[in-house]
Amino acid sequence: MYRWLLLVMLSAGAVPGMAQQTVDPTVFRALNAAQAAQQKGDHAAARRALEGIQAKSGSLEEALIWRSQAYVAWSAGNNGQAIEWLDKAVRSGKLDEQMLAGERLNLAKLNLGERRFARVVELLGPEQGTASEEVLQMLVQAYQGLNQPAKALPLAERYVQANPKAADIWLQFLVGANADLKRYAQAERWQRQLLARQPNDAKGWRQLAGLQQMAGSNDKALATLRAAHSKGLRFSEAELDNLVLLAGAADQPWQGAKLLAGMLDSGLLANTAARQERLGLFWWQARDRAAAVRVLRPLAERSGNGKHWLYVAQLELERSRWQAGLDALARAERGGAERAKVRSWRQWAESELRFEQENRVASRS
Repeated sequence: MYRWLLLVMLSAGAVPGMAQQTVDPTVFRALNAAQAAQQKGDHAAARRALEGIQAKSGSLEEALIWRSQAYVAWSAGNNGQAIEWLDKAVRSGKLDEQMLAGERLNLAKLNLGERRFARVVELLGPEQGTASEEVLQMLVQAYQGLNQPAKALPLAERYVQANPKAADIWLQFLVGANADLKRYAQAERWQRQLLARQPNDAKGWRQLAGLQQMAGSNDKALATLRAAHSKGLRFSEAELDNLVLLAGAADQPWQGAKLLAGMLDSGLLANTAARQERLGLFWWQARDRAAAVRVLRPLAERSGNGKHWLYVAQLELERSRWQAGLDALARAERGGAERAKVRSWRQWAESELRFEQENRVASRS
């Protein structure tokens, strides 16, 4: 939460514009009394000092009383009330430009602390072209809160460019927001800047590979993982498996197959039966049935599992290799596959095989 300038100086020298404008002495004394009570932490006395005077409607004095009431409420932790009073002062049209700029900023801080993001943008948005670093930061947070990352991104980039040593959280935001918008090249650029700061962060290398994989650059993703491995960094098998599964979740089975095959070939992942099955299914989902058979047939030979042989049978039948499919179905049945399913596939395969044979005979006569 933004809470600064809790003790507000209300003297003529501390409040721009008051020295140039005539303020009713009674009001001025009340403002000073409220300030003194606030400095002592006596918020009740500060409130009484301000509530005990009347100011002419539409006057500067009225705006200054609202302003002082706002800061008393803010310092007491009553942010909602502070927003109400300060908003009235800002909208009054009685504060000079210098004072108004500061009050708009403080009002924006109060609203940001209360997660009133649209009001923050309303207050600060018109000035964003020449905004200070502090205002840029607030606007980025507000646009994030409004779930408008496309508007937050250029402001965050300006902030980072103006602050080359900006905290990692800014770069992380640029990575995440660009990735959410499927701007993977830009996300990769910012992720590389994070890695330049923390070259031995295994999580950062894994995130870089993930971004490359989501962009469809499986060779780059694998090269990134190998580079990290060569630096002595290690990933858990669960982390690498999740990276592969990400491709499946993103409906990218071909990319998943390429990445998993590369990990198995390079030794980044152990070549287990479960991963061989996953690899074969990835190829199948990618409609590369020949590649799927090249993986799943040896797996079925080793395991004897009826499920694996049923995969092989279905793939062979989808390729119109009827006899190969029937042979695989026989192996699936011996391996414990569901008999009803095997029988259904066998009947269809035998029918197609007879039709093919009859056509072959007919073409020779």
